[in-house]
Amino acid sequence: MDHNQTPLFSALRRHAEQNPVQFHIPGHKKGLGSDPEFREFIGDNALSIDLINIAPLDDLHQPTGVIEEAQKLAADAFGADYTYFSVQGTSGAIITMIMTVCAPGDKIIVPRNVHKSIMAAIIFAGARPVFISPARDANLGIDHGITTRSVKRALDKHPDAKAVLVINPTYFGICANLKEIVDLVHGYDIPVLVDEAHGVLIHFHEKLPMSAMEAGADMAATSVHKLGGSMTQSSVLNVRKGRVNPHRIQTIISMLTTTSTSYLLLASLDTSRRNLAINGHDIAEKAINLAQYAREQINMIPGLHCFGEEILGDEATYDFDPTKVSIHIRHLGLTGYETENWLREHYNLEIEMSDMYNILCLVTPGDTSDSVDKLIESLKGLSAAFHEGAEARELVVKIPDIPQLSLTPRDAFYGETEVVPFKESAGRIIAEFIYVYPPGIPILLPGEVISQNNIDYIIDHVEVGLPVKGPEDRSIQFVKVIVEENAIF
Repeated sequence: MDHNQTPLFSALRRHAEQNPVQFHIPGHKKGLGSDPEFREFIGDNALSIDLINIAPLDDLHQPTGVIEEAQKLAADAFGADYTYFSVQGTSGAIITMIMTVCAPGDKIIVPRNVHKSIMAAIIFAGARPVFISPARDANLGIDHGITTRSVKRALDKHPDAKAVLVINPTYFGICANLKEIVDLVHGYDIPVLVDEAHGVLIHFHEKLPMSAMEAGADMAATSVHKLGGSMTQSSVLNVRKGRVNPHRIQTIISMLTTTSTSYLLLASLDTSRRNLAINGHDIAEKAINLAQYAREQINMIPGLHCFGEEILGDEATYDFDPTKVSIHIRHLGLTGYETENWLREHYNLEIEMSDMYNILCLVTPGDTSDSVDKLIESLKGLSAAFHEGAEARELVVKIPDIPQLSLTPRDAFYGETEVVPFKESAGRIIAEFIYVYPPGIPILLPGEVISQNNIDYIIDHVEVGLPVKGPEDRSIQFVKVIVEENAIF
């Protein structure tokens, strides 16, 4: 296929050049009705292609023209049989994957360290999650992926599962042996879904981990916007035919997608595909080299450590993406949160994320040697300010065992509830989410039975000031639980 083509973007440009008189939405009509300051900042070119699904521009909900052509080119670029554009981000693509294969009551095997969109999809579908604990890194205080052995144990216990979901790569860039997991799961004739939110570049360079499509996975939700150059909120859902129905996928993703689809987002997907298909190897190579340079320099800075290939070698760390620059800052006596704020205040530098013991910086095709040198300079300043006399924070990342699931998450989420004091909630069924950072794994999900260990763990983290997310009462004084009826004698 000719990847120099951009069917959708070219059609949008032609339409704008014809300058038709518009009596349709959006009401700003090429920017004429926009706020003047916003129009001047954004520019007339962008506003001229902020259009809707009129006939010349095709319709994302039932593509038969330029959007269909653009999606076929994307499928070719990503090694898929079908590719669907998402203007609802990768979250929309993940929800589509799960709702395509799961009906109410169906089991789905998922890692415990899932993105919240996966739990949202499980609630929407009425599915019953079977959780696998991810491998935990005792040296860094982070979680990796799930292993082949853990997937095998789950499948042996739940051979009636409708799907297995794998995160590849993790937020920190770590991969298990995806091909081995896919082959194992397919031996049970069960589809494999992949959360590939942080893996768009792995399709385009042999030094990066294997992609979901290359490994033979059935569906993969891939964030083009995170690392591949498209606009925020634009992603793709890549599909291999055989175990999943592409017509049902189109139906589900259409149900979840606004009818006012953003052609700016769609055009950015079309053009990013062109850039990745033609230049992907070179731009990935540049990002890899910059990241490796940054890693070497950071590891020379007192008190800092940036893991590399030495982390590989066991089942959970089969491969990694070096463009994810994870920096362990515990030996400076700081938390990752404190480090993030310090870098912002002193160097005007923003990082991707922080936890108790680490910060994560993404090196992408948008970086240059200047931006990487700025990062290194900032980290040298951080070390100079805190390393001398610093006492390393104790590394403790323990979480209670996965609680008993007594109701499906959907039944709990929509069930009759009451609010009770959290410290007195042991034995009750929770109806909301509680995540504690670190490590970011859900401690309690709707439908699970609250244990005293859960309560003690969460209260300990609240008292030391760590972020707790999910419950309606952010102070965690009270929690929403399922109403229990008295027994009838």
